[in-house]
Amino acid sequence: MTDTSQYKPPEVWVWEKGDSPNWRYSSMNRPIAGATHEKVLPRGKHPLQLYSLGTPNGVKVTILLEELLAAGHKGAEYDAWLIRIGNGDQFGSGFVGVNPNSKIPALMDYSGPQPQRVFESGSILLYLAEKFGAFLPKDAGKRTETLNWLFWQMGSTPYVGGGFGHFYDYAPVKIKYAIDRFAMETKRLLDVLDRQLANNQYVAGDEYTIADIAAWPWYGNGMMNGASYGDARKFLQTHEYKNLARWTKEIGERPAVKRGRMVNRTSGAPAEQLHERHDASDFVNKTQDKIAAGG
Repeated sequence: MTDTSQYKPPEVWVWEKGDSPNWRYSSMNRPIAGATHEKVLPRGKHPLQLYSLGTPNGVKVTILLEELLAAGHKGAEYDAWLIRIGNGDQFGSGFVGVNPNSKIPALMDYSGPQPQRVFESGSILLYLAEKFGAFLPKDAGKRTETLNWLFWQMGSTPYVGGGFGHFYDYAPVKIKYAIDRFAMETKRLLDVLDRQLANNQYVAGDEYTIADIAAWPWYGNGMMNGASYGDARKFLQTHEYKNLARWTKEIGERPAVKRGRMVNRTSGAPAEQLHERHDASDFVNKTQDKIAAGG
C-alpha cells in the first residue's frame, strides 16, 4: 500500500496514545523516558555484566568480548543476560538505571572500586578496547582513523535501520518518497565502505579493530547476509559491492565472531541461539545439543 495523501503537521504535535500505526514495536513507542515498571536486573559471577539482545547493536559487544577472550584477556569474562525488547524489559527500573535511554546494549563493570555503567554500543566498544588495550591501535594516527570509522558507523546506522529498514520493511504504509530517500542514502553508505575496503583489508586499514566490529553486524552480516534483508538485498543490488562482500565473509569466519553472533540471539536456527551466556562452556553445551539433534 502506498500513501500519497498530503499531511499538514499541526501547530503543536500531540501524542495520540494507542492510535499509532500498527508495526512491530509500535506498542512500546512513547515520547517520554523513564521506567514503566520495577524490575531488578540479575547479576552473575563476573565483573562484566551485559544486558542485551542479539540485534546488530547488541552483537557488536558480544563479538568484542569473545574476541578479547580469544586474545587471552581473561578479565573479559562476562555474563550476558537477555533483554527482550518486545516484552518491554528495557523499561524496567533496573535497566533504566544502567541506560536511561532504554536501548540495548547496556553494560555494568564491577571490576573497579566503584561500579561503572556504560551504554551506547560505540561507547561500550571504546570502553572495553581501552580497558584491555586491544583492537584499538596505539599509534595516534591509526587510532584516530579507527575512531573516525567507529563514529561513522554510529552516525550512519540510523539511515540503514531506522530509515531504510523501517520504511521498506516495517512501516504499515509504504511511502515511495521515504523509501527512495533512505534507499539512496543506504546505497551511498554501502559505496563509502566498499571504496574504503578496496584498498584496505579492514575498515580502518591493515588492523582488525573495533571499527570492523562495529560495522560488520550492520553492513556485513545484516545488509549482505541477514535474512531480514533478503528482498532488500535485491532491491539495493548489494551484490555490486565486491569489496564489502570479501570483508563480510572474512570477518564472519572468525571463531569469536561466530560465538558472539550466538549470544542473546532469539531468531534463526535454534542451534545458533544462546539466549544467555555465563561461561565459555555454554558454547560447548550448545554444540553438543546441535550434534545430538542431528545438526
